[in-house]
Amino acid sequence: MAPNHTKPHEIVERALELSTADGCVVIADEESSANLRWAGNTLTTNGVTRGRTLTVIATVDGKEGTASGVVSRSAVTAADLEPLVRAAEAAARGASPAEDAQPLVTGTPASPDFTDSPAETSSAVFTEFAPALGEAFARARAGGRELYGFAHHELVSTYIGTSTGLRLRHDQPNGTLELNAKSPDRLRSAWAGRSTRDFKDVDPAALDAELAQRLGWAERKIELPAGRYETLLPPTAVADLLIYQMWSAAARDAVEGRTVFSKPGGGTRLGERLSELPLTLRSDPNEPGLESAPFVIAHSSGDDASVFDNGLPLTATDWVREGELAHLSTTRHSAGLTGQPVAPTIGNLILDGGGEKSLEEMVAATERGLLLTCLWYIREVDPASLLLTGLTRDGVYLVENGQVVGEVNNFRFNESPVDLLSRATEAGRTEKTLPREWSDWFTRAAMPTVRIPDFNMSSVSKGV
Repeated sequence: MAPNHTKPHEIVERALELSTADGCVVIADEESSANLRWAGNTLTTNGVTRGRTLTVIATVDGKEGTASGVVSRSAVTAADLEPLVRAAEAAARGASPAEDAQPLVTGTPASPDFTDSPAETSSAVFTEFAPALGEAFARARAGGRELYGFAHHELVSTYIGTSTGLRLRHDQPNGTLELNAKSPDRLRSAWAGRSTRDFKDVDPAALDAELAQRLGWAERKIELPAGRYETLLPPTAVADLLIYQMWSAAARDAVEGRTVFSKPGGGTRLGERLSELPLTLRSDPNEPGLESAPFVIAHSSGDDASVFDNGLPLTATDWVREGELAHLSTTRHSAGLTGQPVAPTIGNLILDGGGEKSLEEMVAATERGLLLTCLWYIREVDPASLLLTGLTRDGVYLVENGQVVGEVNNFRFNESPVDLLSRATEAGRTEKTLPREWSDWFTRAAMPTVRIPDFNMSSVSKGV
């Protein structure tokens, strides 16, 4: 068995055999990726990479409780296994008892493809996309536009084996496309992004047409002061705000009075109405087009994850149901502390509002307001209210009497996504989107355009 050709499941099995700890979890991540980059209507680079990361989680039962040690290393071969396992065991024996300690998961049915070779992506994923992109370059060139951007596709095969008998595998494809159009003088810029599993549902011609329209809108410049404006938040902006809300929705933090979901005087806001609209914010590992791991994959422990929960089955969860707060995220440990059901985080996020209108239809129904493109540089100001600040980017447009009449200056905003849900007056049609700010960490989202009657543009920004 050549070290460089050891199959992932064999690496997992061998690591478990080497373990002398009381419990052991081994996670092998086999990743392959392909990418294209372009600038000025010309492809500049492309490439394919492959890699392996192995994480060993050792648990040791001591007199004061169970401790864990976690060690991850990349490019692991069979020869590297024993030092890695011993390092995890040493970390566990030198650690204090783990607060989130639980018995390792048992009973999750084995994945039938656990012993199969990992799935791999390649440049072939762009077979249909690349020629269509070339045609978009030609149209942009003829129209006086310059296209910049990149397409990235990765496929991660994750294998989990445990000393309690779990043998699980999940293949996760993940593709992102970001396309930026600029005028030749670089004074006008527009952005569009898409999330995809395989690039078969991405249309460069349609994206270029969208960007051309936005560059046309930007030919007229309008200066507006800071203030509160009726604002249409497109799906990408809604996703960036609600992903941050999801990351801030741990049940334990809420019970301890540290988040926007804490109830004054004690307890949580579970069951409280957050929106007058029938909004449902949910996650589902089996959501068509947004499929994610059907079991917990935790490389480390934190507020909303526990290494002891690796392999725990995941099911569809409503975080907000018909406008009411329905669940906060828990591990098995925090569920026991808070008395709430076990509800681990899931790798996608969907907001359903019951609306059917497209973004264009919502623009047509706007008497006067702002249309955003996307948000960036989002930072937390106050966890108690989940007040966030950030900037608009790549196009803020003024709508009057149902028509976009020009591009206005960028703004800094100050808003809480929870407060925005309470003030939203309309939600359009839910569609897959790419969160721009968080696309390095979270890409599987579907959101509607949301109308906010008084979005707080706190100051004018000179950024692009």
